[in-house]
Amino acid sequence: MSDYLFEAPEVKSIPVKGEAKAYSIRRIFCVGRNYAAHAAEMGGEVDRETPWYFTKAAVHAVPSGASQPYPPGTENYHHEMELAFAIGKPVFRASAEEAAGAIFGYGCALDMTRRDRQQDGKDKRRPWDLGKDVEGTAVFSELTRASDFGLIGGQRIHLEVNGESRQDATLEELVWSCEEVVAHLSRYYHLAPGDVIMTGTPAGVGPVNPGDEITGGIDGLAPIKLSIGAPE
Repeated sequence: MSDYLFEAPEVKSIPVKGEAKAYSIRRIFCVGRNYAAHAAEMGGEVDRETPWYFTKAAVHAVPSGASQPYPPGTENYHHEMELAFAIGKPVFRASAEEAAGAIFGYGCALDMTRRDRQQDGKDKRRPWDLGKDVEGTAVFSELTRASDFGLIGGQRIHLEVNGESRQDATLEELVWSCEEVVAHLSRYYHLAPGDVIMTGTPAGVGPVNPGDEITGGIDGLAPIKLSIGAPE
């Protein structure tokens, strides 16, 4: 007999390349304005003093290859192609060396965004939740273990909509490295397995519509795909 009044939500997870067991998700952190060119296209500047973050609920995670309806409450739904990484062991107030050792693996991700609702928050100096913390907007491809991926540098990161190039950059353009993000974020949270960090998007974000197919990739990682369905 269940101890809960209602059915407990399913555990969301990300497959791991070559492995039978998946990586379960407990939290999703997102780094804001982590590419200078994207910050500029959004009318802002990079904060080079410290990284900053917003979050998405784990329940919003969906796998690569999914079809998701165009969400309610927006007329300007945007794609954002990102590198994501997953934490593999507990870490708190990590040194640079400890931060590097805490990364389990890397994967492609999409941070889908109600851009108009995000702009509302900016204009009124309110939170971005209606723009970012949206059902079905954290899309993940399978993870590749960090030891198999190697060092981050000039790997290409790109996205296409219906085969047309929208975003094309390299990971060396990241303002804050993954290790720097772990070291900083672990000052404020006890990071542990299940924590996934999306590292921000390069320039070229833009709207998608029902019927569109989004594809993207990062050199050395499994590609990502999302189909946009009709509104519900």
